[in-house]
Amino acid sequence: MKVCIGGTFNILHKGHKTLINKSFEVAGVDGTVFIGLASGKLVKSKIGIKSLYKRKTELEKYLKKKKFLKKATIQQITDKYGPTLIQDFDAIVVSPETLKTAEEINIKRKEKGKKPMKIIQIPYVLAEDGKPISSSRIINKEIYENGNILQRD
Repeated sequence: MKVCIGGTFNILHKGHKTLINKSFEVAGVDGTVFIGLASGKLVKSKIGIKSLYKRKTELEKYLKKKKFLKKATIQQITDKYGPTLIQDFDAIVVSPETLKTAEEINIKRKEKGKKPMKIIQIPYVLAEDGKPISSSRIINKEIYENGNILQRD
């Protein structure tokens, strides 16, 4: 199965890892996963964003550790659709935050005569405080990458 995911992946946290792991599970033994790495206008307004190179390197390191790297393609994307309107994908794995975009993609795919992708939504991965783990919460020193609460003095 050919699966796709996308994101900024600014700080590779537990939520991102869950999304990545699920995408490779869905792809199966013989499948592949396309990872769209947000850049340009998609990240322009974000605070504390790492360079594309650093984010890609961290992704590759994680994929290598999980033995996923050979089945993955990481490519820079400059809009929320990436290559999903042109290339053939069987499924897209999303979080609740990106579900709407996946639904938009399928509408546009149908308009172009392409088959819709199966949308697989994973739940938010929650931190110790019951709120979703996010890069912004990590940058704001609320939580660690694994979702544990950051102890303040």
